[in-house]
Amino acid sequence: MDEPTLSEHEGIRYLHFNTEWIQGAMEIAEPAKLVLEYAAQMMAWLLFVPPPREPQAIGVLGLGAGSLARFCLKHTDSTVIAVERNPAVTAICQTWFKLPQSNRMWIAHEDAAHWVSDPVQRGLCPVLMVDLYDAQAQGPVCDSVEFYRDCRAVLGERGVMVVNLFGNHDSFPRNMANIEAAFEDGIALVLPEIDAGNRIVLAFRGMSPQVDAQLLLARAEEVERQYGLPARKWARSWLGLTRDVQA
Repeated sequence: MDEPTLSEHEGIRYLHFNTEWIQGAMEIAEPAKLVLEYAAQMMAWLLFVPPPREPQAIGVLGLGAGSLARFCLKHTDSTVIAVERNPAVTAICQTWFKLPQSNRMWIAHEDAAHWVSDPVQRGLCPVLMVDLYDAQAQGPVCDSVEFYRDCRAVLGERGVMVVNLFGNHDSFPRNMANIEAAFEDGIALVLPEIDAGNRIVLAFRGMSPQVDAQLLLARAEEVERQYGLPARKWARSWLGLTRDVQA
């Protein structure tokens, strides 16, 4: 298992796995804030579906520094289920990254591929955020067609999977091909690559993201107002990408 380590700089606490690669971050004065741009982009599903209600939950595969879990617990009423194979990561999140104790938070210490393959999880999480990296942070540790098909099953009949990939890594085309194969009846949207190299991909089941432009922009304004996320920027980029594809 990767050994979690810490660093701090200018009020930001970072999680590492005993390497220089950043695995997560938290602003010490404002723990629920999403410090890293890619983490904020992982919440882009809010443009298309509302936070799920019980008995369904928001699923987070890979706890990291707990950023997504903290944000969802603060800004939604949803149950959050995090799947993290390394109990040391959970411990450091609770001790140093202010992961709250909440009756809406469940942590499964299990391999993510095994967790999503369990039929018990089918339909449990109509929102599933996937951020699975090891100490080298050079590509997802789970990226097969079978894995993404199991993620699709966890969504149920209607939902969104969000995956953190690296656009400039040779794992990117393989992951995109596998996601498209697993979501053969759906559509994948990709946010523009950020400076750190991350590419956030959304894959849909039982729904289409190709909504009316005005409706999408109106929803983006609401997401910005309610959650403080740069949703209009995301919406404009997708509308531009959609026009390019249709042309």
